[in-house]
Amino acid sequence: MSAAIAARIARRELRGGLKGFRIFLACIALGVAAIAAVGSVRVAISEGLTREGAAILGGDAEMQFTYRFATEEERAWMAATALEVSEIVDFRSMAVVDRGDVVERGLTQVKGVDSLYPLYGTVTLDPAIPLEEALATRDLPGAVMQQVLMDRMGLSPGDTFRLGTQEFELRAALVTEPDSAGGGFGLGPRTIVTTEGLNGSGLITTGTLFETGYRMRLPDGAVLDDVKAEAEALFRDNGMRWRDSRNGAPGVARFVDRIGAFLVLVGLAGLAVGGVGVSAAVRAYLDGKMHVIATLKTLGAEGRTIFLVYFFQIGVLTVIGVTLGLMLGAILPLLFAPLIEARLPIPAAFGVHPGPLAEAGLYGVLTALIFTLWPLARTEEVRAAALFRDVTGGAKGLPRGIYLIALGVLAAMLIGGAAWLSGIPTLALISAGGIVGALGLLMLSAFLVRRISRRLSRAKAVRGKTALRLALGSVGGPGGEATSVVLSLGLGLTVLAAVGQIDSNLRNSIANELPEVAPSYFFIDIQNDQLPGFLERAEGDPLVNQVDTAPMLRGIITRINGQPAREVAGDHWTLRGDRGVTYSTAPRDGAIITQGEWWAEDYAGPPVVSFAEEEALELGLTLGDKITVNILGRDITAEIVNFQVIDFSNAGINFIMTLNPAALAGAPHTHIATVYAEEAAEAPLLRDLATSYPNITAVRVRDAIARVADALAGLAAATSYGAAATLVTGFVVLIGAAAAGERARVFEAAVLKTLGAARGRILLSFALRSAILGAAAGIVAIFAGALAGWGVMTFVMEATYRFEPVSAIAIVIGGALATLIAGLSFALRPLSIRPAGILRAQD
Repeated sequence: MSAAIAARIARRELRGGLKGFRIFLACIALGVAAIAAVGSVRVAISEGLTREGAAILGGDAEMQFTYRFATEEERAWMAATALEVSEIVDFRSMAVVDRGDVVERGLTQVKGVDSLYPLYGTVTLDPAIPLEEALATRDLPGAVMQQVLMDRMGLSPGDTFRLGTQEFELRAALVTEPDSAGGGFGLGPRTIVTTEGLNGSGLITTGTLFETGYRMRLPDGAVLDDVKAEAEALFRDNGMRWRDSRNGAPGVARFVDRIGAFLVLVGLAGLAVGGVGVSAAVRAYLDGKMHVIATLKTLGAEGRTIFLVYFFQIGVLTVIGVTLGLMLGAILPLLFAPLIEARLPIPAAFGVHPGPLAEAGLYGVLTALIFTLWPLARTEEVRAAALFRDVTGGAKGLPRGIYLIALGVLAAMLIGGAAWLSGIPTLALISAGGIVGALGLLMLSAFLVRRISRRLSRAKAVRGKTALRLALGSVGGPGGEATSVVLSLGLGLTVLAAVGQIDSNLRNSIANELPEVAPSYFFIDIQNDQLPGFLERAEGDPLVNQVDTAPMLRGIITRINGQPAREVAGDHWTLRGDRGVTYSTAPRDGAIITQGEWWAEDYAGPPVVSFAEEEALELGLTLGDKITVNILGRDITAEIVNFQVIDFSNAGINFIMTLNPAALAGAPHTHIATVYAEEAAEAPLLRDLATSYPNITAVRVRDAIARVADALAGLAAATSYGAAATLVTGFVVLIGAAAAGERARVFEAAVLKTLGAARGRILLSFALRSAILGAAAGIVAIFAGALAGWGVMTFVMEATYRFEPVSAIAIVIGGALATLIAGLSFALRPLSIRPAGILRAQD
């Protein structure tokens, strides 16, 4: 019966409108909208990958090989299984333009294709001519090239350039290729030629670095799982790697899932900020209803009925806020779809996706419940006598135990839901812990700010400084807004500070630290007979500081202790594709052997291998374990005899696997080299080596670092947008706190005017109060953000951390300005009202 009565009372009170709940609705709607929008974009991209999987991959399925073409047996199986098979060759090379005295060189990712390419999708060229015509051999083989490389090398259609020792005629600019996203990260712009045209280039020989892919158009009704199982049963031990249209761009899909999940977690931080505003709005609303609650108690209403009255009201408003957020989160991706698609290398299926909307709605409802249950529970503590006494401030103390248990269950549901739905439970749990820890730290900080302000307001140093003393007294006084302001703004600034610290450290690591120790160039595909001449030129240059070389092969880890590697170690990155392999009679200079011993220089027994320690621990390997590596179709099973530390951050030559030379005897291979040189020596060195050995490819390390930095810039921008959304929510909460405190400021201003205070002094005290709270929130945010940045850089990125002061100073200034603007925006009305009317209205 009490529920029906409560529902009737709640309905009647809601007839009065939503006054006092605008901030409540804004906080819920913004947080839900951010999560729904991010989730909708992520699902749109995932569905686009699925829908256009065949075009992105270039076929219904693909078999990939490293360093070799398919064997006759493999070709026969593909021909019997597929309707059509298109062969692709992919490698890096140097495009060379010889203009007599001036020779231009540019790194390019070369794709050799056959007459069937592309099986799916369309290649777009400028001028718009068929690809077959553009690549046809006339006097010279034809080629197409991305515009950025054409501009860099000063090329236009009709010009000639060289790959290796073969001349090509540039026929058109490559605008789009349908399978570009499936190729992964490339260090150079794309050039497409025919595989036949590469025959005279000297670039595709035994031992050189190239990959082949065989794209298949399968018959209608073919079951991909069955075809994959058959192919892997026959050829996986030969080094074959399988991909199909269900995951045409695994790297892109993995990146989208990770960044999407991370942004959802940032959105949850925004919801937590909004939750602070929700709690403050509910408290303010209930404070204004104390007379009503006391009257209901006087008339015999039970505490349960009172609770249900306002629980129903908050429930209705939560539904409205969540609905508004879901509508906004569904519409925004549709409005910005053209802009998003223009920045994506893959198609996206934008539309209304129920899954992410339901997830966002769940987060919104749980957040609203968590942050409103506490103030709602305290309505039971209001006594009927409050009707005849001062009712400001409401009830104090903890709610009953049943409500505390309910809060714990709801918090567990929110954190558990985030861990499950995000797909990265460890990061979700760490993030949740960080948010809870930040809230606790901010609450402690708000308490300390109030205590310190209270003491300072009585200090001799502030005597005579009326505005400052009033501001400090207000911050430290009872019923102030210190807690809500520090919590709401502080958490938003903490997220922004953490993103700023991580972004700055990543950029500094790439732009500043690596170039100091990194080589000038990587050289690949150095043939055995070219190595002496290469070393003579490089080491004979007085401006060259160091030259390192190593034999280079690539292999796929197929088995661990006789069992399929993926069954033993899961989806570890070392098992996803082929890895670099080398051989050596002795450890490299500076190598650190942590367990085991190196083999003798004349060792000729069964194959043995030195493995990278960190990766070995992640794979669960121990000394004595045996791993099987497929190199050029041949399985080599080697025993792990030692672990060594591999530092990939130095940008030098590093291999996770080093075998004894006898294990790879007779395997065709080339060499790689790193050259550390003064900048003045780089251009002449590249010119001489490229002229003498046109098949050798040079990768300028600074250019590679720049491409990685560009990719990280996009990631940093995405996370900054998420942090900005959190900050906007925090600013809305600030506005709510300022609005809620307007009534108190009106009375305060009236008293001060009566005592003779000028408007300017009152306004200055309001401004100082806001600045103090903003600076306090900013200082705490710097500490918490720096701690979060250190944790991510140290344990996730495994890089060094350095505190970045510029963004930290901006955070403090921004926090002070935000609270100043919010506070002063609600200071004009208190200053303009006449004191007499206000004071007469007080009992």
